[in-house]
Amino acid sequence: MRERWKRMHLAALLKEALAGTEQDFTEGSLTRGIALLAIPTILEMLMESTFAVVDAFWVARLGADAMAATGLTEAVVVLVYAVAIGLAMAASAMVARRIGEKDPDGASVAAVQSLILGIAAGVLMGIVGGIFAPQLLGLMHAEPGVIAKGAGFARVVLGGNIVIVMLFLINGIFRGAGDAALAMRTLWLANAINIVLDPCLIYGWGPFPALGVTGAAVATTTGRTIGVLYQFRMLYRGDGRFAIARRHLRVDWDVMRRLLRLARTAMFQNFITTASWVSLARINARFGSAAVAGYSLAIRIILFALMPSWGICAAAATLVGQNLGANKPDRSERAVWLAGIYNMGFLTIVGAVFFTAAPALVALFRPDARVVPVAVAALRLISLGYPFYAWGMVMEQAFNGAGDTVTPTWLNLGCYWMLQIPLAWTMATQLGFGSRGVYLAVCIAESVLAVAGAAMFRRGRWKRVVV
Repeated sequence: MRERWKRMHLAALLKEALAGTEQDFTEGSLTRGIALLAIPTILEMLMESTFAVVDAFWVARLGADAMAATGLTEAVVVLVYAVAIGLAMAASAMVARRIGEKDPDGASVAAVQSLILGIAAGVLMGIVGGIFAPQLLGLMHAEPGVIAKGAGFARVVLGGNIVIVMLFLINGIFRGAGDAALAMRTLWLANAINIVLDPCLIYGWGPFPALGVTGAAVATTTGRTIGVLYQFRMLYRGDGRFAIARRHLRVDWDVMRRLLRLARTAMFQNFITTASWVSLARINARFGSAAVAGYSLAIRIILFALMPSWGICAAAATLVGQNLGANKPDRSERAVWLAGIYNMGFLTIVGAVFFTAAPALVALFRPDARVVPVAVAALRLISLGYPFYAWGMVMEQAFNGAGDTVTPTWLNLGCYWMLQIPLAWTMATQLGFGSRGVYLAVCIAESVLAVAGAAMFRRGRWKRVVV
């Protein structure tokens, strides 16, 4: 009977998380709050990662030049992601604080200011990207054949930067308000459209023109655009915890300045992380194509496994922001420690699986025989630090949720640029560890980040940040 009751309770919790909840996250069970916020966020992130997977599946049949064009364009779009995620972090923190204060009108004002910034940034980057797409591919060392075949793809994707920014930004607003289910539905809708349109526009199925690799860009951008229109409809209708009305459609310079202050630091925070991974990839590339392929394969497996962790971290950020707004800093702190315990439990299990079953996991992708030992080593060495990563991830998002984007920026700067990169280069090239030195450096730096993050969190400065 007890087991049956537990199953019914879990089923009801899952249903509520997917349908959308009226839960007040400043009251009640924190465990329940984390679950209601994390479940839809995990599914949202799964849908976001599916965009690239679906495009790769259909474009792969068009040849190496087409695949290279999509990969190099995605590398450029990473910079757009840094801007979009930075804006989303700032907007999420500010909206969460207003919702916690029971000030939905203030949340609407903050949302509008973030939308104004997002539209301005998206239009500017779209104009630059659309006009200079071939040149940007050239800067990425694309061969002439890749530029000729992929210029159309790059122009559509980069020219549509505004929908990328809006998609990330408005979903950040939804999550800050506690409406994670709306963010999830947006990605479901956008991804479903992309899945249907991709083969139709690439190969000319039915009444659609055969656009080749450019068709993949049109399909993805169309799906994202419809997703953004859905987001605006939800904001206007007020299906979530607040609504945007005509009276909110104005510039509030005070709110705009505070938002910009948060956003620029958050953008730099993301840039630090991105640049660090690019640097590690360049160090790793010194050891040949097998090292590059093995590293890439291991990272894909790792990122997929981290999705539940990112859901837990996003939940912690929302709970911190809303409970600070409700003047409950102790409850905010308890939420973070609880989220850290859950994340550590999950990632410890994942790490154990990666360490023991690494050869089997790598074999699922049927890589070249030279790639296997590299990918296995990467999975095993990086997974050694998973219990620490769990805490580092939660702490960084807790700071961001509180509106303290400065602390995680300094943590990233110190642990990634001043420790991880020099350590990876020294161990890989000077101490003779080869590519394994890169993976060990990741493990060490992320572990140091977790310890330093926990120490800074305990100091409590984040409780006094004005948002």
